[in-house]
Amino acid sequence: MDDLLLDPAIRIWVIVPIVLITFLVGIIRHHVTILLKSSKLADVELLKQSHILMRSQKLRDHGKYIPLESYLMRKHYLNNEETGKLKAEKPTTAPKNPMQDPTMMMDMLKGNVTNVLPMIVIGGWINWTFSGFITTKVPFPLTLRFKAMLQRGIELTSLDASWVSSVSWYFLNVFGLRSLYSLILGSDNAADSGRVMQEQMASGGGMMGPQADPQKAFEAEWEALEIAEHKWALTNIEETLVTDYQKNLKIYSELKDKDV
Repeated sequence: MDDLLLDPAIRIWVIVPIVLITFLVGIIRHHVTILLKSSKLADVELLKQSHILMRSQKLRDHGKYIPLESYLMRKHYLNNEETGKLKAEKPTTAPKNPMQDPTMMMDMLKGNVTNVLPMIVIGGWINWTFSGFITTKVPFPLTLRFKAMLQRGIELTSLDASWVSSVSWYFLNVFGLRSLYSLILGSDNAADSGRVMQEQMASGGGMMGPQADPQKAFEAEWEALEIAEHKWALTNIEETLVTDYQKNLKIYSELKDKDV
């Protein structure tokens, strides 16, 4: 069944309304999420610990660009057995379980209400209002495996898999308007359902999994910095710069002579 002729009124009364409804619901969801978003206060101790670890990592990675005296001074400041930051500022308490934080649980509940609930309600209303409509056709052939994804609400085995039903058109718009939301609301918007769902799944998986032990992180970083060696990367840098400058000047003069 490939030779179908769609009524032009479908474009006005089905396709365009679904696009507008999906777009406006995303805009409303973005502003509602901003209103319901709770302000989080950063934990000062966690910030201090993370900055100490970052400083040690940067010293190991980029210490070759500073003189040996400066490198040893920073290493002593971090790794001294008595006063080093990786020893003195080492955390002594176990990390908090995020599942026991009522603020985080409430944020997850708000995210589900503002993201999943509108999708279910609007999807059900579109399935009831525009049931049985074929909206458009994909401009390239597809296999029969795509029928379940593109033809929800239409049970026709003889219908080509390239045709798209009204319900499938709605879900395509839910995940296909990301660029438009980013253009209007910015890249960090709450209207993108796909991105919000991925963030919730990632945060949920992190909470259910084992939490990182900051004590072990400090011990591992102390050992890594203790065995790190300083390898001066700017040996004979003056001669290298002069040589490169002379080479570039010679190449420039040759190209200029050729153009003349």
